[in-house]
Amino acid sequence: MLLMPQKDWQWRYNDTYGVLSVSLGMEMEFLTPYRAKSLIPDALFQSEFSIEHARFYIELLDRLPRVLSVTDAAIVQTALNATAAHFMLKPQMPKSWFFDVSDVCVYSEAGKLFELKCRGERALVLVVENSLQATLVMLLSKELTLSDAKILSQFETIKIMHNRLHPLRVKKHIVAA
Repeated sequence: MLLMPQKDWQWRYNDTYGVLSVSLGMEMEFLTPYRAKSLIPDALFQSEFSIEHARFYIELLDRLPRVLSVTDAAIVQTALNATAAHFMLKPQMPKSWFFDVSDVCVYSEAGKLFELKCRGERALVLVVENSLQATLVMLLSKELTLSDAKILSQFETIKIMHNRLHPLRVKKHIVAA
């Protein structure tokens, strides 16, 4: 069952774990992976999970099950992390140099899935925010090695130029008559 937003949901910074969280009512709290250094100043204080946040979250709840074959809990986790990333993370500069250029021109919008290619690896990413020249993506794969010194972990975000987004590989089904 997918978790729908309620009027008592609130953002707050969890000092115990040192991450942004979403209070989901009286006894539930969802911890994001986002630490204070990556958050906007307002994210360090309690604030409402607004109608705009709920709308973005619900759109992801609607879209993700159609493109991902994961449990409802994983859909909720992905949607909450993407909502947090979209509204609560500091702006980033593109770091496209880690990734291979795509031969295909793609249309990027929040909620779409793409692949990134880096050092011979492929990684699944979700578009969290789109602008004219760059896209903020959230890693859905477990991790991606960017360099000898940098590894991107699941649900971490990175901003890249659009020409680094590779469309998902489509599995072709051949039907013999």
